[in-house]
Amino acid sequence: MTTSLIQSGELAGILDSPSMVLIDARSFAAYEKGHIPGAVNLDLFAFHWFDTSRSGIEAFGRQTVDLFSFCGVDYKGRIVFYDDESGMLASRGVWLLWYLSHHTVQLLDGGFKKWSGEMRSIETRTNNYTPSDFKGRANPDVLADYKHVEERLEEATIIDARSIAEYDGSIARAARRGHIPNSYNIDFRLNLNGDGTLKDAHSLRRLYPFSKSDEIITYCQGAYRAANTFLALKEAGFEDVRVYLGSWGEWGNRAGLPVEI
Repeated sequence: MTTSLIQSGELAGILDSPSMVLIDARSFAAYEKGHIPGAVNLDLFAFHWFDTSRSGIEAFGRQTVDLFSFCGVDYKGRIVFYDDESGMLASRGVWLLWYLSHHTVQLLDGGFKKWSGEMRSIETRTNNYTPSDFKGRANPDVLADYKHVEERLEEATIIDARSIAEYDGSIARAARRGHIPNSYNIDFRLNLNGDGTLKDAHSLRRLYPFSKSDEIITYCQGAYRAANTFLALKEAGFEDVRVYLGSWGEWGNRAGLPVEI
């Protein structure tokens, strides 16, 4: 498969490419202190989505297309996301564009910490957006709604990317504690090396010892950590992977859905 990662040296060589959109997915406060030259800022953590009803998914699609149109995304160019490391914000951006059928999208491995640690150029000026007319084509094969998860509880491999304390109910971040029944808890932090880069494919396959033929559904609290695990699974060679968009923020607050502690 084609990797969804780009290394800092390769990115440095294409910063002036007019067909690339470089998106800093961190907060604006972090962005204005210093960012990679040419990057525009889109704080993806500001856009949670906890409604995966049919109308909710439709509205989610419209909002996401509008966001990326504003940033200048189109199907002709390469899109690169980064945050502080190979983290959940940049991963969310990559997954969102996978959902919109844009596969020429990558995450900067190691993020801004690695880039700045290598003494590469940074800037502090704010870069303007160049809006596009991005339409987006939804790919339902990489997204799960709550009904799909409920229907596949016994068949799919469900991975909870949260902390163990969230998984076992020691920490409650919804009306109900616990986790989705039959789910495996593999904290998304385990996807990363100590320097914030993503682990190699061999290490990720050992971390996720599941069959390549499995349907895998990832979730967390708001589908950010789950997006990082989605990317890790893709790097490990898994094909049938979905992110449960609503995650525990929806499941834990929606009465009637089963819960385990």
